[in-house]
Order: sequence, then structure tokens, then C-alpha cells
Amino acid sequence: MSNVLVVNAGSSSIKYQLIAAGTGARLASGLVERIGDPVGRIVHQGIERSERELAVPDHTAGFAAMVAEFERHGTPVDSLDIAALGHRVVQGGGEFIAPTLLDDYVTERINQLSELAPLHNPGHYQAIIAARALFATVPHVAVFDTAFHQSMPPSAYTYAIDTEVAAEYGIRRYGFHGVSHQVVSRRAAEFLGRPLESLRQVVLHLGNGASACAVDGGRSVDTSMGLTPLEGLVMGTRSGDIDPGAMLHLLRAGYSPEQLDELLNQRSGLLGVARTNDFRDVRAAADAGDPAARLAIDIAVHRIRHYLGAYLVTLGGGDAIVFTAGVGENNAALRAEVCAGLEWFGVQLDPERNEAPAGAARRISADSSRVEVLVVPTDEEAEIARQTWELVAA
Repeated sequence: MSNVLVVNAGSSSIKYQLIAAGTGARLASGLVERIGDPVGRIVHQGIERSERELAVPDHTAGFAAMVAEFERHGTPVDSLDIAALGHRVVQGGGEFIAPTLLDDYVTERINQLSELAPLHNPGHYQAIIAARALFATVPHVAVFDTAFHQSMPPSAYTYAIDTEVAAEYGIRRYGFHGVSHQVVSRRAAEFLGRPLESLRQVVLHLGNGASACAVDGGRSVDTSMGLTPLEGLVMGTRSGDIDPGAMLHLLRAGYSPEQLDELLNQRSGLLGVARTNDFRDVRAAADAGDPAARLAIDIAVHRIRHYLGAYLVTLGGGDAIVFTAGVGENNAALRAEVCAGLEWFGVQLDPERNEAPAGAARRISADSSRVEVLVVPTDEEAEIARQTWELVAA
């Protein structure tokens, strides 16, 4: 049995999972974090779990720490039958529309695309450099979050600005969370026992980062995130949709581009309104009577419903509304608020099904509901492993 090591690297972290290519079984997982800080940390889950602090000055040291952790657990990497490494990459621009073997050219293009994903691609690039040096004898594959959305029509991905300016600077809607939307829409079809090609789905990926996607027959036809992961729904620390004129107003008032970046990406969303970015804390505060927390939830719900309605129109109706990711999978109250009053459209929740906890795909709509409402756990790592293996085994 061949295995795929899936890598999801950020600017100061490396998440990894070892996945059996044939079955999707997880054999090990871990996290190297606080890379670049005086003291880093690694958590490794193999047969047993371990956690320790150590110096991790850069991503090269992070991968070395990961390899050493496998060794400490009695499973050195050369004994793990690693056939390929699959790297999650957030921004692939319009160039990379499918899983792609990493060579020097592709690696450098990922670095160049950092200007479109400054919070993500630099970390991906550093990790890819380190991983290719350490695992030099196996193929490396980049799986792009943007690839799934390349099926959007021009009317959905084009911004109505001067076309020459847009072309020069690569300004268009790219969309993100593509790996999640792809695997969740496919698993929803499997759960329903219906061909994916026959289904019109709105997938709501609701976590600290959040996006909606209109999926028609397994193809993305519209999505809420845009040039960057900032556009669209209200998120933990990101604003989502905002009038561009507000940004011009703040620039004229003396804000720098860097200050605007920090405001919109790190001090907005739930944090900006409710002073916490954890939806569980926001919900608890709202239930305790905090008006700011209640407002934050109301804004988030309003924005989700806004996109839900738009995408049901785009799709010409809907066969399924699918909730996924941390908040979407675990917050029954939010799901009820999103679906409230949609009986006219054929959406009817079953309160008991909605409240019942479960770790697997499940139906939360009533038997009489014309539109299926599902909760389907996302599994981006398994999807990255699947796409990586399909490419290298072809």
C-alpha cells in the first residue's frame, strides 16, 4: 500500500497527515507551529500522541522536526512507503486549474502569486522548498484551492472595472475553499444516492474562514470569495463584503495600505463587532444578552442568506443546501437561523435532526422538505491525498 503525505503549510505552521492512498485511512498526523518564534511546538499523533517544545527557526527546520518525530515514534519516514507529497496551495491564479506536479517553474510561480494571497502563498512556497529538498526522491503535487472554481463563467468571475487594468494586475474572482467545496458536494451526492451531475447544490463552508459556493452538476458556477479570501461572508477576523468606497475614505483619512490590510483581515468580522473571533464564544455571549454579539450573529446570518438566495437564483432552484466546516457542522442554532422562513422555497428543517450531534454526513431537513438540507463533514486532506495519488499513479 502506498501512502501520501499531505502538507498544509502557513506562514508559521506546518500541518501534516499521512494518508493511505487506497483507503483514505489516516495513519498519522501532526502540527508544527510557531515557526520563527523563539520557541516552537510540535504535536504528533501516531500510535500515541506526543507534544513538545523546540526551536523551529524556519520551514526547513519544521520539516526536520516532523521527520524526527516520526523517528521518535518508531516509524521513520523511510519505512512509511511515502509515494508522494500533496501540498495544499491557496492561490493558483488562472494558470493552475488542476493538481500539478511541482517542479522549479511551478514552485516559483506559486511564489509570484503571493501578491494575490499574501497571507497564504508565502508559507506554501517556503514549505514546498523545504519539502522538496527533504523528500527529493518522490513526486510533489500542488492541489490548488482556486482550481475548482475555474469552471465559473466569465460573468461570475469578471469584475466590472477597466479590462486592461484587470488583465495587467490579474484582478478577477478566483474563489477559495475549492478543495472543500469539491469533496463536500461529491459526498453530499453519495449520501443522497444521486448522480452528482444531476444536483444543484449550495455548499456553505462556515468556519473561521467562510465561503458559499453554487455547485451545478459538480461544477462551481459561482462563489463568494473573490480576488482574495477577504470577499463574501462574515468570517472570524475578516470583514467579507464591504463598499470599496469605504476603503478609499479611510485612505484619504490617513490609513496606509498596510493598516487597511490589518483592519480588514485581522480586526474585522466577528472580532470587529463582538470582540472575539470564536463563534462559540460569540454565541454564548449573545445567549447571555450581549447586544454586540447578537448583532455579529445577525450580520453573519444576513450575509449567508444573501448569498444563499442569490445562488438558488443562479442555479435555477436547488436540490440541496449543504453545511460544512467547523461552524457549519457543529452550530445547530446558526443552521436554524439560516434556514428560518424558507418554507416558501421548500426548505423545512427537522428540529430534532438539526440538534442531534453526529460525526458523519446526515440529513437535517424534514421528510416533507422539497430541498434536502444536509450536514456533510469536510475532509480537505483526504481530497488532497486522492487528487495527488490520481495524478502520480496515472
